[in-house]
Amino acid sequence: MLISAERIISERLVLDPLGVDDAEEMAAVLGDEALYEFIGGTAPCLEGLREHYLLLTAGSAKADEIWLNWVVRSAVDDRAIGTLQATVSRRLEGHPYAELSWVIGTRWQEHGFATEAARSLVGWLKSKKVGDFAAHIHDCHHASAAVARHLGLAPTPLRRDGEVLWRNAGSL
Repeated sequence: MLISAERIISERLVLDPLGVDDAEEMAAVLGDEALYEFIGGTAPCLEGLREHYLLLTAGSAKADEIWLNWVVRSAVDDRAIGTLQATVSRRLEGHPYAELSWVIGTRWQEHGFATEAARSLVGWLKSKKVGDFAAHIHDCHHASAAVARHLGLAPTPLRRDGEVLWRNAGSL
């Protein structure tokens, strides 16, 4: 299973593979404490974000797991507005499976950017033969639940760290 992040272009967005050099721009996008109400944690400092991106770009130590990360950018002005992540692994049946996550900066929320970015990512992953998808969403995070529904995901009874596991219908 060899997949690496590639540039993905949608109607209003450009998804660029994440690099350590993106940390400075992303520190401003991720700097609002309101982003962490449902996902936990706190706004990262620049150096901490650089270190985190260094780890992400190095990839997973597991041979059967691939970390894919993108900066979500506005196609109009190329400004970063968020991040997108897919952790791809093989399920017990041997089929590629992706756990998805998305974060859109508070300035750019409520414009459909998370849905557009996530749909573009799912379409790209399907072209790479990944067909099963999941996301872990806090049960009070209605905006992320709406994105998941737009992706064809549904909540399951499974929970982890206070979040509900959402899966696509084919994998429920």
